[in-house]
Amino acid sequence: MENRGKRIIVICAHPDDAELASAGTCVLLSKLGYRVKCVSLTNGNKGHYKGTKNEIAIRRYNEVQEVKKRMNCEYEILNNEDGELESSLKNRMEVIRLIREWQADIVITHPPYDYHPDHRQACLLVQDAAFLVNVPKILPAIPAIKQSPLFLYTRGRYVNPQKPQPDIIIDITPVVREKAYIIDAYESQIYEWLPWINQSKDIIPSTQEGRIDYILQKYVLERGKIRNEDRAIIERWYGNKAKDVITIEAFEICEFGRNVDEQDIRELFPLFQK
Repeated sequence: MENRGKRIIVICAHPDDAELASAGTCVLLSKLGYRVKCVSLTNGNKGHYKGTKNEIAIRRYNEVQEVKKRMNCEYEILNNEDGELESSLKNRMEVIRLIREWQADIVITHPPYDYHPDHRQACLLVQDAAFLVNVPKILPAIPAIKQSPLFLYTRGRYVNPQKPQPDIIIDITPVVREKAYIIDAYESQIYEWLPWINQSKDIIPSTQEGRIDYILQKYVLERGKIRNEDRAIIERWYGNKAKDVITIEAFEICEFGRNVDEQDIRELFPLFQK
């Protein structure tokens, strides 16, 4: 109950980005009473090979409505064009608004070295907002946050060459099927667009049970594998329970947000073995 008021916002570029990288963490924190909000800074209207931009945007919007039910979260989609996200002043103010209105304790976004230009622009927007959310004269219509949130980067496709070890690792082993079920709501992406753009030869199962198993293997267990550089971090946070950790989500602390020590992290993530 002590975490009933805590709030986490995940600000990413496209519908499905937040869930692929952090749904397990969001589910675990939601079970502890955290309020969760996801944001897509674009409408995803070019993330398919069939249909008009408007048809694709509507389909992805409808998928998000299902995700809201499955993940027990709030969700907001901004009407920026997919593939054209810019770190403009207008978008920066939108990100400041989002963080302030949600009164976020934790803000999660893409890493700055990710593969997609929209991901990198989303990260830059969140970085640029990190200090300004505390400045009262910036966007004065929405009160500034008094205590800066903890800003985190998700694990991207590439390893940060300057900092190969993550700072925080969350054991999502207990909720891997829940994460797979959430991702399953993105039918247009998981079963159509991603296999097409990646020229995959995967055979997509026809039943929902088969599809959940497919996502579990390809998008949860595979992406949540423990790397060599993760092991010391897992032991730091989970102690003698580290041996039970199988599937993870990893995060790097963004230096532009709240400065935290180990006790702060344990209070924000009451999931770790003490």
